[in-house]
Amino acid sequence: MRAVRHKDTLPELTVRRMVYSLGCRFRLHKATLPGKPDLVFTPLRKVIFVHGCFWHQHPLTGCSDARLPRSNADYWQPKLLRNVERDAEHIAALEAMGWRVLVVWECETRDANVLRARLRRFLRKRASLNP
Repeated sequence: MRAVRHKDTLPELTVRRMVYSLGCRFRLHKATLPGKPDLVFTPLRKVIFVHGCFWHQHPLTGCSDARLPRSNADYWQPKLLRNVERDAEHIAALEAMGWRVLVVWECETRDANVLRARLRRFLRKRASLNP
């Protein structure tokens, strides 16, 4: 388990490079915020979490990375369920503090064009009535 990285994963690096190429600057893993978001845009009051589909149990039906292991289910099920609960608690706390939150799933980083458009929409400076 020690070999499992929680920072600088390939999906996180993909998102970071893409956000940087869009001209946005950010802080990493700000410890003063709930859940230590992966990317923090302080002036915009926005954060991005990059979640691994397995560890955070991607709810999309069809994401094959989010399946539970068949062996040792008594260990894995409560562990992964607690991760999902913790994620919801962190997102709720951030939103209560006035932050906007975006969760990017590992499987979503595979389609660069869709991800770029999603990040661009999220990182717009002002919310306008027209999309």
